[in-house]
Amino acid sequence: MTAPVHPARTLRAVFSRMTNVLIALCCVLFVLGPASGLNRAYGTGAALLHAQAGYFARWGVIPLDLWSGSPKALLTPLTALFVHGSWLHLLGNVLFLYVFGQMTEARMGRLPFTAFYLAAGYLALLGYAAAHASSDQTLVGASGSVSGVLGAFLFLFPRARVTSLFPFLFFLPLRFPAWAVLLFWFCLQWQAARQDPAGPGVAYLAHVIGFALGFLYAWARHGRDSVGATRGNGPSAEGESQP
Repeated sequence: MTAPVHPARTLRAVFSRMTNVLIALCCVLFVLGPASGLNRAYGTGAALLHAQAGYFARWGVIPLDLWSGSPKALLTPLTALFVHGSWLHLLGNVLFLYVFGQMTEARMGRLPFTAFYLAAGYLALLGYAAAHASSDQTLVGASGSVSGVLGAFLFLFPRARVTSLFPFLFFLPLRFPAWAVLLFWFCLQWQAARQDPAGPGVAYLAHVIGFALGFLYAWARHGRDSVGATRGNGPSAEGESQP
């Protein structure tokens, strides 16, 4: 007879990894914020849209303000990592983080992974803001951090096999080596960043910067003891949701 699993122990096990904590934090903040449309405190219709704009402006990155020298603005590349603009945006980021974050965290360690995640996201958004210094458009989302995790995963586990869903193949699940999936994803982001340098909508350049930073960090820290032969399993969806 199997002993029952205590709910508190199960919850502790789930949140023993920082990857799950980060996912939960993003989800909770999104549901409580105006972008989800679930919190009636923000109103409906025009009032909700006004609340969303104010919320994004307060916690997101505005490149024009970032370089004004305001200490508060310098914190926004960090706070913006936990703000998402839509359900699709949130789900895309947390899916990628769930699939690639747990193995990366296990390899790096809980605290180093957390610091890496925050630093990669901050620098990715900072790099995007530097390239668009005169822009007054707000940038939010964990895409820079998640891209950093993808870059690190590529170096650490290039031969791990992941299940990918490709829209142009009618979402048929196919298994490929991580290096093929992630390099294909990176090329898409690179090409999109070149074609849309002004960057309203999707911050492709932040994806590219975060991915490169993640790969370089993993190479610098784990170059001598890479475990590229490790095989990983899990679902992933090609591409990333829009910031």
